[in-house]
Amino acid sequence: MNKKVFCILISFIFVCLVQGNDKAHGNVKGGKKMAITITSSAFSEGSMIPRQYTCDGEDISPPLAWTGIPETTKSLALICDDPDAPVGTWVHWVIFNIPPTAEGLPANIAPKETIEGGAKHGINDFRKFGYGGPCPPGGTHRYFFKLYALDTEIALDPGITKAQLLKAMEGHILAEGQLMGRYKR
Repeated sequence: MNKKVFCILISFIFVCLVQGNDKAHGNVKGGKKMAITITSSAFSEGSMIPRQYTCDGEDISPPLAWTGIPETTKSLALICDDPDAPVGTWVHWVIFNIPPTAEGLPANIAPKETIEGGAKHGINDFRKFGYGGPCPPGGTHRYFFKLYALDTEIALDPGITKAQLLKAMEGHILAEGQLMGRYKR
């Protein structure tokens, strides 16, 4: 086999694997990847997160709203993390089994194991239930609020980690979206 044919074959296999991976996760509908739009009345995409939603303020969760949830969604999951932390990605919030009819989350979600509506909190990297706001040791950090529409409910107890949630979501993601805010102390 000559080099050109080999390269074409490898490219074809790569494309098939990528497309197969999207279909396995349910991210493709009619050949188009489905996306959720997440917004917050507290900050816009890429802008600074107000102090009250950080460790320097009230340290309460920000209000979030979303659209684009597929009709077949059985539950939603949200992860907020900071990939700019000096020790690696720092997890600020893990919440799952949010009802699929929810159009968002209000500010100041209580840091309890289970919240109104049946959603469950995981454990963040502060080793606490609920939201732990931005608290960077230096510089400006980015905080990604990632929402996942799932074709199932997660059959796990409160207190799971981000890694455990991601594992449980494998093969069940119908659509996803994210909102990024920044913060500097």
